Amino acid sequence: MSQREWVEKDYYAELGVSKSATQDEIRKAYRKLARENHPDSNPGNTAAEEKFKRISEANDVIGDPAKRKEYDEFRAMVSSGGGFGGFRPGGAGGPGGATFTTGGADFDLGDLFGGAGGGAGGFSDLFGGLFNQARGGGGGAGRTQARRPRGGQDVETALTLTFREAALGETVQIKVSSASPCLTCHGSGARPGTSPKVCGTCHGAGVTQRTQGAFGFAEPCADCGGTGSTIDDPCPDCTGSGVTHRNRNVNVKVPAGVEDGQRIRVTGQGEAGFRGAPSGDLYVTVTVRKDEVFTRDGADLFVDLPVSYPELVRGAQVSVPTLTGRVTVKVPAGSRDGQILRVRGRGIARKSGTGDLKVTLRVATPPAGMAEAELAAYDDALRAAGYDPRADWAGSS
Repeated sequence: MSQREWVEKDYYAELGVSKSATQDEIRKAYRKLARENHPDSNPGNTAAEEKFKRISEANDVIGDPAKRKEYDEFRAMVSSGGGFGGFRPGGAGGPGGATFTTGGADFDLGDLFGGAGGGAGGFSDLFGGLFNQARGGGGGAGRTQARRPRGGQDVETALTLTFREAALGETVQIKVSSASPCLTCHGSGARPGTSPKVCGTCHGAGVTQRTQGAFGFAEPCADCGGTGSTIDDPCPDCTGSGVTHRNRNVNVKVPAGVEDGQRIRVTGQGEAGFRGAPSGDLYVTVTVRKDEVFTRDGADLFVDLPVSYPELVRGAQVSVPTLTGRVTVKVPAGSRDGQILRVRGRGIARKSGTGDLKVTLRVATPPAGMAEAELAAYDDALRAAGYDPRADWAGSS
């Protein structure tokens, strides 16, 4: 996501929060909207799918404190004119048709940002041109830095995991359909056996200089389209772009403890860049299915343990499931219904540490007033009858 696109997009409005919202409020708003608009919950609903993409994009920016600060400062600068004398939305050209006005002359935002989201023609080129003028650079004819290649766009997709897959983490292979490096020319754009040539007009910089009044500007080279190179014999499969659209399998490493609604970034697995430029990133939004046995809060796991009344009163050794096997839990004599027993280190293992397993005792209480002998007889009778309070529970027998 380039700063150029930030001019037009109100990510706070997209998530339905105020500009003063806390990061926790932004996170909660995103998760609520992600659940409501997730493609798995809205099969065939194009509007929900588009909404899901927009809120994911918004969360990627203002959900990250560093990006949010940059976003807020940038929009504040643009709305105030950025020190250029004024900003008018609705002008001719630029993102959303916006122009700056300085010294009575209009300058299109396209001149400020360039044609490729922060490459040549951006702020560095504008100020570089001004500094060249101040140094007597002859109409902006000073040094021009090489234009960075046009990188690929980011790609959004979704992944549904079981509770245990999300808790334990694993590598999952997903299918992605997007612009990918051409397999014939390996992304160069040139027919196999040939290579792109350095542009003779801009000498590989991808930009040329022009002047407008007292200012010097860098703009994309008209002969090479800002790439810095030309191709005499284009690849027949990608027609010189170095990119084709195809299905491919991507391995996504799911970290242990990933939560419902969380996004996983896979660097370099988005759309391929033009003629071998860096690819964008792949963002995978995770949906976690509910589990029949476990619930969680952060790194801690919770499980309800059925116990008989005699076990609750007299105490017992009971087998309890964990994510990686079973452990024996001691139910202390005189325990209460709803009491929580803690098994340390048997929760979810995350970078911040391993959580605990919290076992909640759940019991069906027989009539009160039974003496110890009657309790023993009651317990013996239940066992003789083959009664097991944990029958068919989490694989118990």
